[in-house]
Amino acid sequence: MDITPQEYDQLVQKHCKRSPLGKDMLWAFIVGGAICTIGQGITDFWKAAGLNEKDAATATSITLVGLAALLTGLHLYEKLAKHAGAGTLVPITGFSNSVASPALEFKSEGLILGTAAKMFTIAGPVLVYGISASIIYGIILVILSAI
Repeated sequence: MDITPQEYDQLVQKHCKRSPLGKDMLWAFIVGGAICTIGQGITDFWKAAGLNEKDAATATSITLVGLAALLTGLHLYEKLAKHAGAGTLVPITGFSNSVASPALEFKSEGLILGTAAKMFTIAGPVLVYGISASIIYGIILVILSAI
């Protein structure tokens, strides 16, 4: 069957289910906001435990990453992400999930060639881009401040 790209697009549009954009955005907003609210509660907990602002923020990040990795390991994070979409991807918990998921998926291939090698398949490019972009941004700021 020889089909043009335009005919293929029409065929795809005919058979695709439309995404409920409004509902998806609302769920992302609610769940992302809930994760951030939980994060604020964790920060308040660490402050009440005697940590200063900076240390409480660090402890909160560590706690959220640990909780998200635990929920990923229990296969609960993916169930939440199925309904919340970007609401679970954007906070730091999404980063934790993107590291833990491939590590769990490839654990059967062994500790080194499976878990360790595949752990950053999703998060690795994001880290490389983020670090590279921040270095370039820093260099530009240094050059502009010298002018």
